[in-house]
Amino acid sequence: MPSETPDQVGLGVERSWVWGHRGVVQAVLDGLSMAVGIVVATVLRYEFAVPDHARPGMWRMLPIAAGTFIVVATLMGLYARRWSYGSLDEVVALGKAVGITSVILIVADATFLDHLIPVGACVAAGPLALVGMGVFRYVWRLADERFRRPSAEGGATPVIVFGAGDGAEQTITALLRDPHSPWFPVVMLDDDPRMARRTIRNVRVAGTRRDLADVAARVGARTVVIAIPSASSALIRELCDLAEGEGMRVFVLPPVSELLGSPIGVADIRPLTESDLLGRREVRTDLAEIAGYLSGRCVLVTGAGGSIGSELCRQLVGFQPKTLVMLDRDESALHAVQLSIDGRAQLDSRDLVVCDIRDRGRVMEVFAEHRPDVVFHAAALKHLPLLEMHPGEAVKTNVLATQTLLDVAAHHDVARFVNISTDKAADPISVLGYSKRVAERLTAAASRSTGRPYLSVRFGNVLGSRGSVLTTFKVQVASGGPLTVTHPDVTRFFMTLEEAVQLVIQAGAVGGAGEALVLDMGEPVRIEQVAQRLIAQSEESIDVVYTGLRPGEKLHESLFGRTEIGERRSHPLITHVDVPPLEAAQLAHLRADASSTTLKASLEALADAVPRSPVEPEAVTQGD
Repeated sequence: MPSETPDQVGLGVERSWVWGHRGVVQAVLDGLSMAVGIVVATVLRYEFAVPDHARPGMWRMLPIAAGTFIVVATLMGLYARRWSYGSLDEVVALGKAVGITSVILIVADATFLDHLIPVGACVAAGPLALVGMGVFRYVWRLADERFRRPSAEGGATPVIVFGAGDGAEQTITALLRDPHSPWFPVVMLDDDPRMARRTIRNVRVAGTRRDLADVAARVGARTVVIAIPSASSALIRELCDLAEGEGMRVFVLPPVSELLGSPIGVADIRPLTESDLLGRREVRTDLAEIAGYLSGRCVLVTGAGGSIGSELCRQLVGFQPKTLVMLDRDESALHAVQLSIDGRAQLDSRDLVVCDIRDRGRVMEVFAEHRPDVVFHAAALKHLPLLEMHPGEAVKTNVLATQTLLDVAAHHDVARFVNISTDKAADPISVLGYSKRVAERLTAAASRSTGRPYLSVRFGNVLGSRGSVLTTFKVQVASGGPLTVTHPDVTRFFMTLEEAVQLVIQAGAVGGAGEALVLDMGEPVRIEQVAQRLIAQSEESIDVVYTGLRPGEKLHESLFGRTEIGERRSHPLITHVDVPPLEAAQLAHLRADASSTTLKASLEALADAVPRSPVEPEAVTQGD
């Protein structure tokens, strides 16, 4: 907390007494405004020459008018802090109180007060008094805000606010009205030329992002606050690079989805997170379109205990399905997801299903009991290096079990089937990529045979998912390093878990039969930069070690195969691509117990992969 100077302490005592008795002080000031309004209105009525016989009546009217207004205002709650001080709501209430008082005075003056002042003076006194009351409140509010305003002398740090829109206005207001704020804004920067001359509470726009270094040196600021709740990850990364190049710290507002429409406060300003830097975007979903296929339906999620499956379940609950069946082979994972949704985990609901999707008979039992209308298939094996060593497991889970689910879904007339895929299915070169591409093709074939929208959704790395590169990096940072990266130029796509699932649900509403819907992941990010940034945040000396390539890894992932042509039809972040179907009969020769070499070759053939020309070695990070 900033220290207070002796002057501030003295002012604080005086201010505390006045603020603590604000209702009494304000009532006196309002009564005085009403009295002054009577005097001014009377003087104007007599054209600045009040005759001697009219003066006694005017003086008698003053306490009557002041007292009447104070009584009316008290009854209306104007002095009970019902409204924010000086707000529009309080001004409206003030106008009503003045209007009621004016009516009372006019009636009283015309009847039993025997015309103490002319009727015209009674009518004009109200608006005049209202102006005086408003002026008192404005001055009071300015004085209060000036006292609250943090300063360098009080221990606050000068900051540059990037952005000059509504977010900046709320941010600057919050910072300047909190006497204990650790920051006080000195200038704004904004790239929009329309904002070049804008000033918010005496804080003006001093340039664009290109002027950051010069402005920081001129005003002595070592901190930047990005006051744009809708800022993209690309913008935040660029500003972060500029600021860190000048040795400045960067803080940010949460994305729009986290603010929930509430006003921005000092507590909302926080350090950057991985989501801000890698996966931040505003996702707009058509709630009516989504509700149309989920509300009142039985929805089944496989892999419900996994990172993506559990977030799917949490978001699906909001669309009020008739039943949400959560299926997983891991009972502890089901316990966790139920706890996250219901706040309790009794594990006593038939909607929690322990089931291995490799077990065809058990899958048939589950579908026969619950009769799902919609299926989200999120269960999969996904760790690329392990599947390279054990390709038979990829075949059993990612291929054969997926075909089992499709067969049973078709048998039970499931209306919509959404298969969760991966960017590694685009031009695959790994067992994981081949198996997921085969799953996409099997889904397309099932859609063609049923005539129903059975589709796949493809996206890249998800922040916060188990086994992700960021999880690995954090563990390595906590243990003092080193951070392991396979290649200094390796890049990956990133998206937050919440964003990915929002788009998966939307894709389920707009996807056509047999398509793969590819989610827009933004620009790929260099993993080496992510590692360096995490090291910088840790303020420790940690090395980065380049470990070399592992079989099946790419230097740069792609979201589309080289022969795929995408089309954005209904959502700006979702691209539709056609998938060639693969009939289940073609799996007959795929034996999970075959040798690794034979099995990988069989998967490659079924995936219909485009032959790759010789390219430079490719790599990904450890743990990707």
